[in-house]
Parts: sequence; structure tokens; C-alpha cells
Amino acid sequence: MKVQRLAIWLLIFTLVLSGCSFITGEKPSENEKGGSGGKLELKWFTMVDQATTVLPDVQNDFVKKKIEEKFNVKLTIEFMPFGPDRDNQLNVKVASGDAPDMFLSTGIMSQTLALNGVLADLTPFVSPKTMPNYFKWVKEEELKRYAIQNQFVRAPIPFARNVYRSYYIRKDWLDKLGLQVPTNYDEMINVMRAFTNNDPDGNGKKDTYGMSASGNGKGLSIDLPQYLHNGLIGMFMIENGKFIDVQSDPRVENVIDETVQMIKEGILDPDWYLNEGEAHIDRAAQGKVGIVASHTRDLIWDANPQSLQNKSKAIDPKADWIPFNPFKDQPGIWTETLPETAFLFPKSVAENEPEKVKRSVQILDWLASEEGYLLTHYGVEGKHYTRSGNKITLKPDAIQKEIVEKGNFLDVYDFFTPAEPEVLGLEVIDPRMTERDRKIDETVKSYPKIPSIGTNVAPPKGLNLADFRAKMHEYHSKMLFDEKSGKNWPKYRQELMTKYKGQDVFQAYVEQVRATGTKVEDFK
Repeated sequence: MKVQRLAIWLLIFTLVLSGCSFITGEKPSENEKGGSGGKLELKWFTMVDQATTVLPDVQNDFVKKKIEEKFNVKLTIEFMPFGPDRDNQLNVKVASGDAPDMFLSTGIMSQTLALNGVLADLTPFVSPKTMPNYFKWVKEEELKRYAIQNQFVRAPIPFARNVYRSYYIRKDWLDKLGLQVPTNYDEMINVMRAFTNNDPDGNGKKDTYGMSASGNGKGLSIDLPQYLHNGLIGMFMIENGKFIDVQSDPRVENVIDETVQMIKEGILDPDWYLNEGEAHIDRAAQGKVGIVASHTRDLIWDANPQSLQNKSKAIDPKADWIPFNPFKDQPGIWTETLPETAFLFPKSVAENEPEKVKRSVQILDWLASEEGYLLTHYGVEGKHYTRSGNKITLKPDAIQKEIVEKGNFLDVYDFFTPAEPEVLGLEVIDPRMTERDRKIDETVKSYPKIPSIGTNVAPPKGLNLADFRAKMHEYHSKMLFDEKSGKNWPKYRQELMTKYKGQDVFQAYVEQVRATGTKVEDFK
């Protein structure tokens, strides 16, 4: 088994090494690698929201300076947006023995790493005693539910409790074509047809599309409206006492057929399948598409200088994005939240250099504190915001000039806590936030959400969900582009549930959900 596992990692390393690109923070020079004046050297691999994020010159990076002085470290951060490129780069690092001292991972990849035995036991490092600020954001019960096969090898980063899932549409395009905001799926498809065929931007060219999404080069995007149209909400759901894996449910046959029809009509952005991460949002900002879906709270706010609204208006001053919910007949537009992203430490680092794990834990806990939260989300008191009691009033001009225009670099450091200052008893006032922004916020918050399944779930020992998902995406793609039909989905699904152990995995999930007290039938 050890030889087989090594071969797998070497194969990943060989396949990926030539094709990865990534953004990095400042790396230590050669004369720093042997030591940094007594400072402990730490390497982190984190994530950012925007691929355009860069770190400023050292003298302007007040967060790095604060961390290094406060914790006596030399911190090197590499960062990328989540997506296949980042996953590949992380695989390379782990496979080559160059794993970061601390890194972030999505749920499925963290499960894979755990099953391969490369993650450190967090028991000696993560507790209410060692991370008191962290536990203001995450409950001990949630931490226990995040375990993998009763192994405490990953911990969730604090996650947003509010859900800001919505579809967004170009209202100015609707007005130009004399159309109303869609209120159901059929109306949405008709609007997409009009956005594609009726020149909504008035440039005399047929160069716009109804909608875009990001398939990440592997399969169906969960943003596609066909999922909700067929009653499939979120990623997992409990429906009439049954556990549902949305992407492998029998109803995917209809999802495929309806998506194929949308592709045939040419109303879906032709780049959607290869789009990665937030590329579909970039397509929308360029004026190429009129509908997108997103979880980002300030996606179209006036108050967000990097918002889709502001980027679109820079190209077309008439651009006007609004939220809408074309699925009012469904019980919800998404599910309530569960942790998604984990922070992890390599087993080798914990065993050979435990002080690196301890110091990283101290820094992460500080990021979850009031001091760390304010500095990494808003900047320096007096320069970027003022404070009166628990009210924080932002200084937008200073933030724009000294943070956004210097690479929007707080995006590198705010990864550990969501934009929910109320957890710390703080109220943030952004003078840029318009009445329009407040109405958008209220509208999106009002959309119904169904309950989550109640716990994070993990495959049983010896089963890897990543293999199942890879084959599932392969079949989705085959039906979309080769067969152009979902008719073979029942056959493919049967193979996924048997040969690729989907039945065993999801039955294990059922047992894990039952352990929380929820009544749910055996998986079928």
C-alpha cells in the first residue's frame, strides 16, 4: 500500500509540475533561508478572492509587519484563488516534500490528504485554551463534526453564517429590450434568449450571451439554473427524509437535457465550461453576459470598488445589476451554511518542527481576535477607519489609495474570518454604502434557504470521494458534449454507485447525519 500510495503522489507530481501557475507573496532571499535574525521562518499557502491580488512593497504591508513583530516570525505567504490550478499546486507541494507549514484546503481535498496520512493530529495544538478567539467564531461541536473518520486532522476556518446566494441580472439590458425581471425558470430562459439575440448593449453586434458560469474544465457548474429547476438545492440536502447528493441525483438526467438545450440555442456563454473560479464574473464585468449567480455579499454594491457593478460601469456607464430569484416556487435558493474550508498542518512539520505549528496557531488565533480582524479587514485605526465605542466608520478614500490601489492586499490576510463583525460585537459603517446597496442586502437576505444536513460528512475509511466525483464529472461532460443527452445517466449513475462506491459513501453520510439526531432513510 505504501508503494502504491507513493506511486500515486509521484504521478500527480509528474503530471502537474509543467502546467501550474500561481501568485506568491514575497519569498525569502538565499541569505535568509538559513535564518532570519532569530525569527522563526513560516511558509503558508492560503487563498484569495481575486486573481489580481498582489502584495505591496514591504514598507506598505502593515499586516505583515505587525505579524512578524508581534510573533517574532519571518512569514512567507503564497496565495491563489480556489480552483483546479490551486489544487494542482498544492498536490505538487505535498508530493515533492515541500508542503507549507500551514495551508488551506477545500473539503474534498482535505479528505483526500487525510486519507493519505499526510496531515498532523491537531489535538495538541487546537483547543479553546490555545485558540480562545477562534472559538468565538466556531463551536466545539462543529469542530467535532468536521473530523474525518474520528481523526482530528483538519479544522474549519471561521465561516459566514449568513447566506448571500442570488442570481444577478442586467436591469439596463432588460429595460433596453422592454422586458421584466424573470419570476420563474421559463421567463429566465426567454430573457437569456433575448440577451443573446436582440443586441441588449446596442453595439450592433451579436456578441452577448444570456448567462455565464464556471465549469472549471470538468463538468456541470452548480450555478446552472437547471439544478434548481429540478428541485436540487445546494450540494447536499434532506428531502422528505431522504439524503440527496445533488450532483448525482437521478434528476441530473433532466439537468443535462435542459443544459444541452441551452447550449444548442447558444444562450449560454461558450466559455462557461473552461471558466475557472470567478472567470464568469469577469465575463459579466466585460459586458459579455447578462446573468450570473454568486454567494458574494457585495458583488454588485456601489460601496465595493471592485464590485461587478463598478467594473461594469467602467465599461458601460448605464450598466445596472440587480439581484433576482427566479425560483420562488422552490423551498429555498440554497442551504444554510456549514464549514467548507479547512486549515491544515503537515504531519512532518508537526513531528519535526512542532514550534512552527504552535506559532502558526497563535497567529491564526490573533487573526480571529478583534485586533487582528480590524487590521486585516479594514486597515489601521485613524488612517483607514475611526472608532467610537463599537462603531467602526471606514475612510473609503484612504482604503482605496493605500490598500486597494496597492494590490487590494488585505485580500491576502482576511482569509481567516468572514465579513461578519457582529460576531465580535462590532458595527461597521461604510459611508460608500448607498441606499441601493442596503436594499440589495435586504433583498438577498430575504431569499429562503433550506436547512443544512446538520453536519460535515466524510467518506468511510478506504473510500475516496474524489475518485467518485472525477468519474461523475467525466460522465456529465460526456453527456453534455458527446452524447448531447441525459438518457444514459441512469446507467452511469448505477456504475458510480457500485463500481465507484457511491452507495457506500452516501450511506456512510446517512449514518453521520443520523448521529446528530436527524431522522433519515437509508440511501438509495
